[in-house]
Amino acid sequence: MNRLFSLKKDYGILRSYDFKRNAIRFLYILVYLVSLIAVFIAVFPILWTILSGFKDLREFVNEPKIFPRTYDINKFIETWKILNFGRFYLNSFIVVVGSIFFAVIGNGLLGYALSKIKPKGYKLIYYLLLWSLMIPTTTSIVPLFINIVRLGLQGSFIPLWLSAGANAFFVILYKNFFDSIPQSIIEAARIDGAGEWSIFFKVVFPLSYPINTVITIFTINGAWSDFLLPYLLLNNTGKETVMVRLFQFRTSVATDVDIIRAVTFSIIPPILLFAFFQKYMMEGMTRGGIKG
Repeated sequence: MNRLFSLKKDYGILRSYDFKRNAIRFLYILVYLVSLIAVFIAVFPILWTILSGFKDLREFVNEPKIFPRTYDINKFIETWKILNFGRFYLNSFIVVVGSIFFAVIGNGLLGYALSKIKPKGYKLIYYLLLWSLMIPTTTSIVPLFINIVRLGLQGSFIPLWLSAGANAFFVILYKNFFDSIPQSIIEAARIDGAGEWSIFFKVVFPLSYPINTVITIFTINGAWSDFLLPYLLLNNTGKETVMVRLFQFRTSVATDVDIIRAVTFSIIPPILLFAFFQKYMMEGMTRGGIKG
């Protein structure tokens, strides 16, 4: 421990000479231990789920142990085939891809209009967007479902895509990011004769890589994990997503261990997504959340 604090190195907001004080050392160790406990609490359920998938039914029911006797990946492969999980992965993939397109283009266009075009009444629209963030999602699900049924869109992926393209939080992130783009760039493009569509897609959009990355990651995670709206629209249609199918397993012939393995299949994509793109997520959130 003494060797750790004797290193001539800065630790975040603390400088190397700060660690010469016993109070700072104690505080650092305390924060470090609390962080380890928090990580353990967050990671343990995921670890338990994955390890439980390697157990057979008897071992899972009778032996309350964390680690399985054997690690046979064929158990997961067999469950994947029995539950025909590939089809539901494909359905979720279709939902995710369409949601990304509408989330980036739809929310981006509205954010650009509020930030750079500023039509009459744009402040009212912006405040309405902020106000809508305080409305619980479950409150709007009934009128949303009624409108979808009236339009004859139930049983299709289109409503899920459109809902991703009308996200108030994403619009606000886009607006704040576009506010940081110098107005002189926009004016120069207008002087050259470019229309607003050309400015957005040829000038602003290429500069929006950080915020586009954040919106894409959030959309993937949200579309993949969403249950309520896909359940209302796609249940018993053959187009169920992974999350809807997990709910249906309760009344199927699947065993508890099969369901645990199915849960493992469902959590792998979000884990990999965050593991590989957390750097871009933090960078984009910082630039999108702070008005430049």
